Amino acid sequence: MLRIGWAARDMTPTRPAMLQGQKHRRVATSALDPLTVTAMAIEAEDGRDGAVIVSFDLPFVDDGIKGQIAARVRAAVPDLPPGKLLHVATHTHTAPVTMDGFYEHPGGDVMTAAEGAAWVAERGAEAVIEAWRTRAPRTLDRAFGHAVVGHNRIALYDDGGNRMYGKTNSDTFAAIAGYEDHSLDMLFVREPDGRLCGVALAIPCPSQVDEHLTQFSADYWHEVRVELRRRLGPALHVLPICSPAGDQSPHFLLYGAQEAEMRRRRGVTERQEIALRVADAVERALACTPPDTARPCPMAHRVVWTALTPWRVTKSERDWAEAARTAHIARKGESSSWWPEALQSVVDVFEGRRKQSPVPVELHFLRLGDLAVASNPFELYLDYGVQIKARSPAAQTLLIQLAAGTGWYLPSERVVKGGGYGAMPAVARVGPEGGRELVRETLDGITSLFPPPPPPK
Repeated sequence: MLRIGWAARDMTPTRPAMLQGQKHRRVATSALDPLTVTAMAIEAEDGRDGAVIVSFDLPFVDDGIKGQIAARVRAAVPDLPPGKLLHVATHTHTAPVTMDGFYEHPGGDVMTAAEGAAWVAERGAEAVIEAWRTRAPRTLDRAFGHAVVGHNRIALYDDGGNRMYGKTNSDTFAAIAGYEDHSLDMLFVREPDGRLCGVALAIPCPSQVDEHLTQFSADYWHEVRVELRRRLGPALHVLPICSPAGDQSPHFLLYGAQEAEMRRRRGVTERQEIALRVADAVERALACTPPDTARPCPMAHRVVWTALTPWRVTKSERDWAEAARTAHIARKGESSSWWPEALQSVVDVFEGRRKQSPVPVELHFLRLGDLAVASNPFELYLDYGVQIKARSPAAQTLLIQLAAGTGWYLPSERVVKGGGYGAMPAVARVGPEGGRELVRETLDGITSLFPPPPPPK
C-alpha cells in the first residue's frame, strides 16, 4: 500500500480583500462560502519517493506563496523536500489578491497583496505539514467518468474571427470554436478496511459560475464538497483539480435558457446542478471500483524545468494592443491596472523596449500505479490536453493546469488564427510553437515513468 495523508484548512480572509480575476478592482467584505486549501500527501510503500499535492481555492498560486510555504515546511518537516510540493489552483475568480501589480490598493483596512499571500501561505503550510505527518497505509484506485461542467466559451464567426463569450444569436455566428471535454478523472483513497476517506477529482473547468461576485467564494467546488459529503460521509476529504480548460468555462454559449428552465423545475442553482452531476459520476465509478490491495502500486515523482519559445508579437498584434489600451484609458480613466499594463507590454516587446526570453516552466510528473499525473502552469487549451492524453503510454492520464506557477493562457493554433481574448500576447506569454514544445516535454516526462517492458529472452 501507499502511505497517504490528508489535511485541509479554511483560508477565508477575516478582513476585506481585493478579489483576483477581472479587469477591474473588486473588494470583498464577506464570504458566500469558505475558501479551502486541501493537501494530499503520497509516499511510496518503500519510502523512497513521495509528493504532496496541495490545492487552493485561488485563481493561481504565485511564487511568493510557494516560497513562504517551502520555508515553513522545511522547518517543520525536514524529511519533505520543498521540490516535492505541487501547488495547484481551482481558478476561482472570488479569492483574495496575493500578488502585486494587478490593481491599485484602495486603502483602509483592505488586505494588501502581501498580507493576502501570507494569510494563504500560513494555512497552506499547515495543511501540507499535517498531511505529511499523518500519512498511513491506504489504498489508492483510479477511475474515469463524465460530468457536464465546462463548455467551450469561444464563438467563431463567418469572417473567421473568434470571440470569447461571443453572441451566438447573431447572423454571422458560424460555430463553437473547438472541442468540449466533459471527462472526470478520479482517485479514490480508502482505509485498509475499505472505508473511503478521500477523493481527488480532476475537472476540465475553472470554478467560475459566479465569477463577478464581490464576496469570497470557492464557487462550484463548494457545492461539490457539500454534496459528496452528504452522500459519502461528512469527514470525506476532497482534493479539487482543474484539468486543461483554457477554452472552457461553466458559462453557456448555447442552451442557456433551456438549462435555466430545467434548473427552475428541479429547484436547484447552477452550482448545485454541477455538484449533482459530479456526485452522480463519482457514485457510478465507486460502484464498480472496489479496493484492490493485491495489485502493486508503484509510485514515482519527478520535476522537470524547461523553457518554452515565447510568443512572437506581430505588427498587427502590436497595433491592436495600443488601440485597446487607448480605448480602455478613455473609458475607465485609469492606466495602472493589470490589463492596460499587459497591453503596453505587447507594444514594448514589439518595439524592443522589453526583451523576450524563453519562458521557464516547472512540470511535475507522478506515477501512481498505472496512472500518470502531469502538470503545467498554464490555462491550457484543450487541443494540447487531448494530444497528451491520446498519446500517453499510461492506462489513464490525469492532467493538471495552473500548477506550480502563473503561466497565463496557452492557446491552440486554430484559436490564435481567429484571435480574441485568451488568444493574444497580452494574456499569453507562450503561443502555439511553445504549446507544441510543452506537449513533447510532457509526453517525454510521462514516458520516463513508464519505460517499456524488457524484450523477452
